[in-house]
Amino acid sequence: MEFHEAANFLFELRRFDSRAGTDATQALLSELGDPQTGPSCVQIAGSNGKGSTARMVERTLREAGLDVGLYTSPHLDDVRERIQVNGRKVPEAAVVEFVEAAHEYITDEGAVGESPTFFETLTAFAFWEFDRRDVDVAVLEVGIGGKYDATSVVDPVASAVTSVTLEHTHILGDTVEEIATDKAHVAPADRPLVTGATGDALAAVREQAGDVVTVGDGSDGDPDVRVGYGGREGLEAAVDIEGHDWAVDTRLPLLGDHQAHNAGIAATLARQVADALGTDVSRADIERGLRNAHWPGRFEVMGESPLTVLDGAHNPGGLERTMATLDSFDYDDLHVVLGAMVDKDHSAIAAELRGADHVIACRPNVDRAEAPDVLAEALDEATDAEVQTRSDVAGALGMALDAAEPDDAVLVTGSLYAVREARTRWSRSMVPKAVDSISEAKATIEGAHVTEAGAWRMRGKAVHRVLQTRVQPRQASYLKEELLSLGGECAVSGLNDQDEERVDCVLMGTMAQFKRLAKKLDGQPYGLSTFSDELREALDIQQPPTEADYPWSDGTAVMGILNVTPDSFHDGGEYDAAEDAVARAREMVEDGADILDIGGESTRPGADPVPVGTEIDRVVPVIEALSDVDVAISVDTRKAEVARAALDAGADILNDVSGLEDPEMRLVAAEYDVPVVVMHSINTPVDPDSDIHYDDVVEDVIDELTERVLLAEKAGLDREQILVDPGIGFGKSPAESFELLDRIEEFRALGCPILVGHSHKSLFGLVGEQPGDCLEATVAGTAIATERGADVVRVHDVAENAAAVRVAQAADNPDRFS
Repeated sequence: MEFHEAANFLFELRRFDSRAGTDATQALLSELGDPQTGPSCVQIAGSNGKGSTARMVERTLREAGLDVGLYTSPHLDDVRERIQVNGRKVPEAAVVEFVEAAHEYITDEGAVGESPTFFETLTAFAFWEFDRRDVDVAVLEVGIGGKYDATSVVDPVASAVTSVTLEHTHILGDTVEEIATDKAHVAPADRPLVTGATGDALAAVREQAGDVVTVGDGSDGDPDVRVGYGGREGLEAAVDIEGHDWAVDTRLPLLGDHQAHNAGIAATLARQVADALGTDVSRADIERGLRNAHWPGRFEVMGESPLTVLDGAHNPGGLERTMATLDSFDYDDLHVVLGAMVDKDHSAIAAELRGADHVIACRPNVDRAEAPDVLAEALDEATDAEVQTRSDVAGALGMALDAAEPDDAVLVTGSLYAVREARTRWSRSMVPKAVDSISEAKATIEGAHVTEAGAWRMRGKAVHRVLQTRVQPRQASYLKEELLSLGGECAVSGLNDQDEERVDCVLMGTMAQFKRLAKKLDGQPYGLSTFSDELREALDIQQPPTEADYPWSDGTAVMGILNVTPDSFHDGGEYDAAEDAVARAREMVEDGADILDIGGESTRPGADPVPVGTEIDRVVPVIEALSDVDVAISVDTRKAEVARAALDAGADILNDVSGLEDPEMRLVAAEYDVPVVVMHSINTPVDPDSDIHYDDVVEDVIDELTERVLLAEKAGLDREQILVDPGIGFGKSPAESFELLDRIEEFRALGCPILVGHSHKSLFGLVGEQPGDCLEATVAGTAIATERGADVVRVHDVAENAAAVRVAQAADNPDRFS
């Protein structure tokens, strides 16, 4: 079975309506061997904040060293996002294996009118994946209510009700008390239920659950866990949490006092889980976990001039909190892009936007989305704003950004579906494909889940300029029609047209055809006008020249590695004396280094962490001693404290092999306005015994680096300052590392400079070389990386590799040396 066949099977289950009860889910799980009995489970219910809280719990428990599964809904881009293990979404191969395991049972049940629903099946899939991956804890976001939700097949070791408002009244009841009672059924058997509910809702929760732990700021009684919100500090928020005999003080990437309440609930749940498992979750684990709990689409600041915010608030209570958080920023006029579902209270939502100056009502590309005219009528009655309509979210966002002045604010809200479509402006990848043969063309098209017959038919037409991306189904249809009319081709994924999914497509044509296509898309609806700009940028059509002046601005730069450590894998102990390191640095500059990368901690597999003070003592004296050297200085560190000390000593670039795991690192880079290297690595140092699966190592790494790049960009860095490193040898097999090296050009999809670090690494063992001592193989890899478009190559042996770079550049353009 192919992935598109398995995914289509799941999507087709959407035709079955939601229902109360867990019997169908339990029966499916029984057929699968009752995988829900494996991990310890945490259930999180609530009207607002349950997804953010689930993410905070998951991230905190991972900081404590546990293997953690996370199940949430809905998803922003890819259904696989709903099921994650240790922060990585479930691979395509697992989707296929699950459907193969469950297909016969689900089909048989459907034949008698008892098929499990889409959500029930995805819930079973989550338990199935968590069980076979042997996670310690599964964190489950409840879908609707609590008593009859599919996730309630488990007996949780900890659970929470974040908040209660009127929602889903046709299912849960007409009053807050009825809804609270339903949600409180998630209470664990032998531990108190954690809740942020107040007033009548809290009373109902107490009556149902019995023992509860209340979390709040003290404005509504005396809570068991008190939360203090210290306000916004840049793009983070200060929060302190105090329990009976414990306290934490940290910052959150999720803004708003409601997120502080969610953090209090998450911290309390994490402590309960630790107690249940007999393990330790330290104060430091909680503080770092909460600070690293990024959750896309939840008051996510995407730009500052104008202030641009994406927030998936979908009911009046949520939007009230969004507007309160927005008030912490200074801005002039407020431009709102609103897209909501038909089952929401439009009048009450509109009333929360009464402070807006300009609102564009639009319709997300889902069947349940309300018509823009209906939203506009509610807005006209509730606000004094200028109200416009637009059929698509991307077009509405474009209108809002065009209308906004630099000191204004733009807010996209009303549903996560609206946010999802708006977010593609920043997150969508246009992946250039090097297609030079029929076999490569067929492999590229099959990689987008095109049917076998379709790939066979189209393979001969793809040997020219090729882009792979993800678009809405109706966008795919339009693009295919237009490209065909221009003489190009477009192969579209075999995934069925689902309103709530984006589909892969491969665009094939000459540069001239793409240029005409971009022109035809200008002004078109359904987000195609915005897509035309992305297309031009991806193919470098009609783009303004860059004004940046970095070592890589005029071709591939050579970064010389200088490890002032006793235990690095290639040169450990050779230059740990400052005078030896400085002498080596000057030698590398004479040999042609454009950048010196100075590191004070080994990240080889199994290496022990180095204390901050020790690392600073190793690197700072060397950096200070090189102040007169006319090359850029990079510091190789994953600790923000070390980075700050190095920058103060004169460093110019940050090289973070952990991919911004230290939540302070991106802020330090932005504060000093310096380039930062963001590397892909599942764990740093890499666990040599880890079993990491990739469906397609290049596309998976691009996908996972996308959010890391966005973190740096949202902190205030331009993409020309954010270098991406695929992480060759870090959590990849030798074959996968060679795949990354061969397809380096595809990382252009991220819009960032590309760094390749391959020097003396284990991938060369695949061709019979000795890792750690393979100069010739490293030089060959440098030539390949340069030819494939790497902006920086990071190497130990500068003279030999600088020569390889010059040869590759001369082969591409001999005139540059004449």
